[in-house]
Amino acid sequence: MQIAHMRLKILLPFRVFAEKNDVLRIVVMTHGGSFGILPRRLDCIASLSAGILVFETKSDGEVYVAVDEGVLAKTGSSVLISVRNAIGGMSLDKLREAVEKEFLQLNEQEQRVRSVLAKMESGFIRRLVNFHHD
Repeated sequence: MQIAHMRLKILLPFRVFAEKNDVLRIVVMTHGGSFGILPRRLDCIASLSAGILVFETKSDGEVYVAVDEGVLAKTGSSVLISVRNAIGGMSLDKLREAVEKEFLQLNEQEQRVRSVLAKMESGFIRRLVNFHHD
């Protein structure tokens, strides 16, 4: 049996971003570089980095979606992509700018928040140790 197309579902934490049934090919960005999927590819799982996801359908042609970090799982003809955030409906140039501006900036903000939380936790532990010794 030859599979001619794939079913693609892009999930966000609280909703389904996109669902397509006639996908011919998919290209995603991983931490190791770009990664292409065709209908007859073996089942796989990949960790995605922030970047541009490309998929092609007979009816829409090439479609570009900016995605944040996430996970891709391919089983049979189904491809499930779960990401923290996604943006579509823009030109390729604007999507690239959106990735750089929103997703990468969010990662920097998360790092600052984590740094502050780590300092607060270490301060709490230090006070707890001092309290215990007193």
